[in-house]
Amino acid sequence: MRIIRLDEEKKQNILEGLLKRDPNQYGQYADTVQQIVDDVKMRRDQALFEYTEKFDHAKMDASTIRVTEEEIQEAMDKVDPSLLSVMKKSMENIRDHHSRQVRQSWFSSRPDGTILGQKITALESVGVYVPGGKAAYPSTVLMNIIPAEVAGVERIVMVTPPGADGKVNPVTLTAAHLAGATEVYKVGGAQAIAALAFGTQSVPRVNKIVGPGNIFVALAKKAVYGHVSIDSIAGPSEILVIADETANPRYVAADLLSQAEHDELASAILVTTSMELAQAVSKEVDQFLETLSRRAILEKSLENYGYILVTDTLDEAIQTANEIASEHLEIATKNPFEVMTKIRNAGAIFIGEYSSEPLGDYFAGPNHVLPTNGTAKFFSPLGVDDFIKKSSIIYYSKDALRKAHRDIEAFAQSEQLTAHANSIRVRFEDEEETAE
Repeated sequence: MRIIRLDEEKKQNILEGLLKRDPNQYGQYADTVQQIVDDVKMRRDQALFEYTEKFDHAKMDASTIRVTEEEIQEAMDKVDPSLLSVMKKSMENIRDHHSRQVRQSWFSSRPDGTILGQKITALESVGVYVPGGKAAYPSTVLMNIIPAEVAGVERIVMVTPPGADGKVNPVTLTAAHLAGATEVYKVGGAQAIAALAFGTQSVPRVNKIVGPGNIFVALAKKAVYGHVSIDSIAGPSEILVIADETANPRYVAADLLSQAEHDELASAILVTTSMELAQAVSKEVDQFLETLSRRAILEKSLENYGYILVTDTLDEAIQTANEIASEHLEIATKNPFEVMTKIRNAGAIFIGEYSSEPLGDYFAGPNHVLPTNGTAKFFSPLGVDDFIKKSSIIYYSKDALRKAHRDIEAFAQSEQLTAHANSIRVRFEDEEETAE
């Protein structure tokens, strides 16, 4: 890996380079995606089946697009029992963590007859997109569905591309069933997002769409935002490690590669105060590359967005991490909890040398659907809050309103909204006349 002694100019160049991975930068695909979205909106099932045959080489119709109970049972029978056991343990941790996020409606009353509050309501329906193809990502299924189930969403609709045989990957389907999906449809790509957003004869529309996907899925989510809610426009995966001279270079190298193997746009960055550690990590990376199966992807990812940045002070390293705002942030320093208190921007923070990033991906419980491309400066991990909505509760007795009505009328008059003022005034016009 390239080693760079960091200065302000180099830092800005790296930040600009990382931001180029943002899905919003891929405008050349936007027109194609918009055409697919519009076509599904207009021709509904007919367009959906045509795109599924074109892109996934699977023939679908209204009788086969929805996964049946028999298909679910068939899938579960094919899953290795040991993997099934691990998935159930992971589910327990994920459900326990997200159950602690559940909010309750609240009300506050005052002696003057005022009651204010907030009503928490789960969304009625959510669509979960899960990538398909050759790979299966049951962890992503669990991370997207379980928070919705915990929140109380009644209809959790999963969509995922079918294989050419018209079937869903057995592990993916098993995870969806265990996590609480109420419906599963064999459709992927931008056409699946459009179907969830607008509805077709076979696929019902939903209130919100979550889940990762390729650039076409990401841009389709952007295109339908406003018709439905979405979680975010996810970019490529990324990891940043803050380390000092006490860190284990072999552990750090392994963790950097754990994210670089996702795809060629993934970023893996070490920020350290130790040149000796930097050099040791670089050597360990080279040794790991000799044995890891996804070597071609790893090498391209490191060539594009892999950096070892050496800073003069730990505070400078922390400042750099906050500016990059990485999806995953590991802290491998002498006092990692002290460093953690200074971190403002990160999707998930892993503390200490035995809290490696894959622990969060698969097992610990916190969600692995995280903000990318610097959006950790204003976005949070996927959680129960993403599957609820809030309504304000307002009650004033006549006595309570009487005390405030002139203030409200004056405020409305100042904005020249006389009907607003009148709406308050009419409730006390008899009293005004009596007073006169």
